[in-house]
Amino acid sequence: MPSETQGYRRSIPNAITLSRLALALAFFIGLEFVDRSGGKEAAAQMGFLCAMLFAVAAGTDYFDGFLARRWNVVSAFGRIADPLVDKILVIGGFVYLSAPGFAVEPTQGFLGSGIQAWMVVAILLREFLVTSLRAMIESKGIPFGADMFGKAKMVIQCFCVPWCLFTATRPNAAGEMSWIVVRDLVIWITVAATLFSAIPYLFRAMRILGGTAHEQGTGPKKESL
Repeated sequence: MPSETQGYRRSIPNAITLSRLALALAFFIGLEFVDRSGGKEAAAQMGFLCAMLFAVAAGTDYFDGFLARRWNVVSAFGRIADPLVDKILVIGGFVYLSAPGFAVEPTQGFLGSGIQAWMVVAILLREFLVTSLRAMIESKGIPFGADMFGKAKMVIQCFCVPWCLFTATRPNAAGEMSWIVVRDLVIWITVAATLFSAIPYLFRAMRILGGTAHEQGTGPKKESL
């Protein structure tokens, strides 16, 4: 394959990743304009628009990885930037939804998002842990991409954020118990899946670091002078 074509193909997945970052910023800006203390319809429309922005941004996560693997142009930048942008999008969404602006609004009949501050802290701890492990192992030249548990966690989170946003901006949802039950079920599944998904990463990192330490310990040693 010509080098020009290979370089072109290498740039496309990274461009998609960066476009997801731009969409994440647009999503956050949109959330700033969600005013649930004003008109119900305006809040519902803005909430729906933001949920669609999030869905489009999350959808691009499939295409950059798919193209990188299909064209065999997986890069260290992609392995680091792709999950980093994912975290900005998802964690930013959770932070916004845990803010007072998305608490219960009884005067307009709006439910709260259901996202509590401690849940965001738990999710952040998991993400910081995995990101630190990835950076440490990638610095040794060893690939440490997402596994099936991390990908499943991402899918669940990408459903939870827009669903909680849609629920929090749906007029008169506060009077319907079914919305509360489904919202809370989705949130608890997300928190549990997020924390559980860190376990395989920990074991994989321990195997890699243990093997690296073993190789260094059994390698040729310099004689003392």
